Amino acid sequence: MMEFLSSIQPWHWLIVGFLFLGLEALGTGGFLLGTALAGLLLSGLLWFFPDLSWSWQLVWFGLGSLMFTVAYWKLFRRVNERSDNQQLNNRAAQLIGRVVEVSEPLTHGQGRVQIGDTLWKVKASETIEAGTQVVVIGADGMTLLVERHGQS
Repeated sequence: MMEFLSSIQPWHWLIVGFLFLGLEALGTGGFLLGTALAGLLLSGLLWFFPDLSWSWQLVWFGLGSLMFTVAYWKLFRRVNERSDNQQLNNRAAQLIGRVVEVSEPLTHGQGRVQIGDTLWKVKASETIEAGTQVVVIGADGMTLLVERHGQS
């Protein structure tokens, strides 16, 4: 084992870096990015300082992993989580403002409306007869809140 450690070459760290990048691609959520970057940078460091002992290589790898991981979580993670469209995966919220026709009466203000190829549960403040145009004014979970079109 000591023989292997004393013969570590830059390409060994390059393999370690790409291995951690591959593991990160499997979906670890950023935990292995710092470790992968530390391995890749240590590979470059060894090209310029080939006499660096294996113990110092491990120290630099550990410090680099820690620093780059903390930097990712403190600085870059917020950028990756920000989205221009906060309702991207909220289908009910995307339907707000859409006008649809009621195909079956909404008795006691509750029923279903077909939008596209999906039947949506809807709630209104009043009974609405079939054939009436309604507008989606909000969403309560997966239930659409509707009112007669043209009503404020």
